[in-house]
Amino acid sequence: MVSGVHLQHDPEASRRRGHQFDRGPVRDEAHHRPAGARDQGIEYPRMAMKRETPCAFPARIDESDTKFPAAAASLTCKCKHARGYTPQGGNMVLVRCLQGAALGALSLAALVMVSSGGAQAQPSGEDRYVILSGGGEEAGHLIARRDGDRVEIDYEVDSNGRGAENTQTLVLGDDFIPRRWEIEGSSLFGDPVEESMRLSDGVLTWSSQPDSGEVRVDSPRLYIAADDSPWSQGLYARALLNNGLSEAPVVPGGTLRIETVQPYALEGEPSAAIYRLTGLSSGGSYILLGEDYRLIASFSSGSVTILDAYRGEAPALRDLHSDLEAARFRELQADLAHGFDAPVQIRNVRIFDPVSLQLGPLSVVTVSGRDIATIETADTAVLRDDVHVIDGEGGTLVPGLHDMHAHVGMSDALNYIGTGVTSVRDMGNSPDRLEDLIGLIESGELAGPRIVRAGMLEGRSPYSVHTGITADTLDEALEAVRWYAAHGYWQIKIYNSLHPEWVEPVAAEASRLGLGVTGHIPAFVTPDEAIEAGYDEIAHVNQLMLGWLLEPDEDTRTPIRLTGMQRAAALELDTAPVRHTVELMREHDVALDTTGVTLELLMLSRSGEYPETAMAYVEHMPIGYRRNRKRAFVTVETEEQDAAYRAGFQRILDTFALLHENGIQLLPGTDSGTGFPVHRELALYVEAGLSPGEALALGTLRAEEYLGRDQWLGSIERGKRADFFLIPGDPTQDITEIGRIRLVMKDGVAYLPSEIHTRLGIEPFAEPVAIRPPQAHSEG
Repeated sequence: MVSGVHLQHDPEASRRRGHQFDRGPVRDEAHHRPAGARDQGIEYPRMAMKRETPCAFPARIDESDTKFPAAAASLTCKCKHARGYTPQGGNMVLVRCLQGAALGALSLAALVMVSSGGAQAQPSGEDRYVILSGGGEEAGHLIARRDGDRVEIDYEVDSNGRGAENTQTLVLGDDFIPRRWEIEGSSLFGDPVEESMRLSDGVLTWSSQPDSGEVRVDSPRLYIAADDSPWSQGLYARALLNNGLSEAPVVPGGTLRIETVQPYALEGEPSAAIYRLTGLSSGGSYILLGEDYRLIASFSSGSVTILDAYRGEAPALRDLHSDLEAARFRELQADLAHGFDAPVQIRNVRIFDPVSLQLGPLSVVTVSGRDIATIETADTAVLRDDVHVIDGEGGTLVPGLHDMHAHVGMSDALNYIGTGVTSVRDMGNSPDRLEDLIGLIESGELAGPRIVRAGMLEGRSPYSVHTGITADTLDEALEAVRWYAAHGYWQIKIYNSLHPEWVEPVAAEASRLGLGVTGHIPAFVTPDEAIEAGYDEIAHVNQLMLGWLLEPDEDTRTPIRLTGMQRAAALELDTAPVRHTVELMREHDVALDTTGVTLELLMLSRSGEYPETAMAYVEHMPIGYRRNRKRAFVTVETEEQDAAYRAGFQRILDTFALLHENGIQLLPGTDSGTGFPVHRELALYVEAGLSPGEALALGTLRAEEYLGRDQWLGSIERGKRADFFLIPGDPTQDITEIGRIRLVMKDGVAYLPSEIHTRLGIEPFAEPVAIRPPQAHSEG
């Protein structure tokens, strides 16, 4: 059995997804459910939860029953033991008995407020949370100790050889708004954190890694910490709810909002309910609160931070998050997708050709259904009245971009479309959730790019990443390869902790089954050895260059895989080791998934400054995102060390140029989900010495040639899919023009990025096009 998964036929899961075949490894975390849950017949479906065993005794709801709000006490129930709550849209819920009879509707907000009993001071005590990865493995802890108005936090995450760690001390007012907050520790890659906040005499002062300042306030105001923990989400929610607020301005900026989503059936927590916090990022966060708005869990479809006593709820919460987000993004798709009942003519545009690397003459492109029907020069085109018309106003149509290193979630999918990225390669994800997402995108229910799958394969170690499949033995690793092949994956992605002796047999098995092999270079393996063992591609430029920089006994499962890159400042590229690796890459036709933008972010970010990698878009983003970009990831203590990182990054760009000159294919990947870094990745290619046209070709047609789909994607030609975007300027003269997108089309469905970004709390980058409906009906 592969560690963390087992082969199991799950008919219910297959039914939900419309499949009639074995889905392969399914993570089983049911054994973590609260004690007694199975005995009491509690099931955990994705939305409303109820007890299964009906009661034959008619009974009236007891008005003194604290497990049910008084507002519903007059309703008669035929079942004595349980009531179910079914979401009805908006803030209403329908109260039902187990027989399914509707008893009445009441306000969900009233339900939660009445059942919680109002604001009460939290007694002294201790809450212990466990942090679980998407695969259900423990990745850290969070302990909150309360003593009157004082709270102490101990927080640590250790996943993939990295993670934040800090201790915090807070002093809360009766309104649960902090008057003092001290945070000390380290960030994701170990950079020191020292943050403080004081609220006294109407003045709030703060100092953090991204910013510092002071503001005079008429009444206590929430401060949003930069380096906090998931516990803070519960604090923010409690401060709003206990003060009767649905939104409030926060420091250093922005507005925090909370909405009640639905009650949640949880043993021992009769008033438990799900809430959503928004306003700090382009998405939102979901939390589960109990009595007196105590934090029970902060959760996503991946990581879950949850009270240890309820860790068994993590799988249900992940599923619930997926369903809630799917419902939200279905609504967005309905609002944002512009479908057509007749052909579409896009007039007065020039087309970027990734073969000639030039723009063509002014043209008219007609789209019918999901395909490009005709392309005519503007001076000979027949301008029809029975079509939808988009005037490109002399702008440029560019084929849809690619992110060749993504880890896609639902919010990422929409972000990608808004930035002109119509195809991605997912380089490691939950197999179940990725399958669900692909199905929703392909059915048209959600907006999102085409997704090519690479299956993550990791070995067991204290540094293991908790994504994909983790193997404890070579046999398990080979079985994982077979599972990925059987489920239609395009590649496997080897990760840091795979045993060095397993690399060659794993690569051979993948090759036998027709899978490509990409990935990190496992610890204590060199890039040269990985290439000779069967790698088709290397993921991340640092994974390639560390082979020229590190000593044989240095462990790349640790942060040295980033901090070691400062040594690149002294790297000479015209040396025997570098020449040998490049020659091996040419001989074995090995590509590089570059992710230069990720290295730029990690190596060149400095506290209190926006990094160059984000300058083109960061001021358009919500306050939480902007603050996160004003932080450091590596510890820089001297000017010499700063200079070493900067020179090391320049050597990365030099390496891009060297590889390109030697015919090594560069694959533009970002390891990010917003889509904006794809634009920067291509700009880095230009900074390395490629022409803008060459960079665009690598991000469009050349990527599709690599994926084997260039016969129907990658360029704007008759008969190919209508995947492209419209910008006002000429990207062959200025690559940054690709950031000003007015229109995106994927499979013939149009999206206006200004509409997408507005809905996501992002300031638009360009004016949208106008879409004129047909002025006449087509005959026949």
